Amino acid sequence: MELFITTFVVTIIMAAGSVLQGSVGFGIGLITVPLLALIDPLFVPGPLLLSALLLSFLMSSREKHASDSFEIRLALIGRVIGVIVAGILLYFLPSQKMTILCGLLVILAVIFSYFDWNVQLTKMNITGVGILSGFMSTSAAIGGPPVALLYQNASGSRLRSTLSRFFVFGIMLSLSTLAIIGRFGLQEIKMTLYLLPGVVIGYLGSSRLILIVDNSNWTKKAVLLVSVVSAVVVIVRSIVFV
Repeated sequence: MELFITTFVVTIIMAAGSVLQGSVGFGIGLITVPLLALIDPLFVPGPLLLSALLLSFLMSSREKHASDSFEIRLALIGRVIGVIVAGILLYFLPSQKMTILCGLLVILAVIFSYFDWNVQLTKMNITGVGILSGFMSTSAAIGGPPVALLYQNASGSRLRSTLSRFFVFGIMLSLSTLAIIGRFGLQEIKMTLYLLPGVVIGYLGSSRLILIVDNSNWTKKAVLLVSVVSAVVVIVRSIVFV
């Protein structure tokens, strides 16, 4: 009975996170990370990342023609650079200060965006945002908002397609790193099985929800809202759980 209840709760959590990411383009960790960690710390990060990888594959297949492969390659090159830079800085600087800084940068970008300050999709900006995303994902676990904010004025399908393809590479890089250091193996793969039903349910639900989001022109508002909530959460978490 206890196993059934746990599985049911985990499925609900993953479905909610997958609906959010499937319809907006990012944000699954905002809902799932704190709740799954309370249920069983082993759900994070390996099993959750593997589940998010499946969701990203499904999303990229659903809207595969909406993104630009060249732009994604530029962003991925930037991401690798950002990860390296963050790794070096984390060696010398306190991670709490870097987390707070990243959160404040996202909030500042949201404020500028609210007042119609927009960054053009140039090669330099796409690469720069990729660097920022890699840096922030490594130091503060919020790599989605920088890319999402850059594409906030694009169509919903282009935003989701770009982010999902971008996440596929990033997640595979993270899982490979976890496997190398011994934090992702057979046990984590088994635990992933508990998360997959919620991913499928959430993905199917998001397929219907995106029609409402896109037709109502809510994409930009959703991006700004999820970005600022993500930033606030990581700032509060870094201060409270120091």
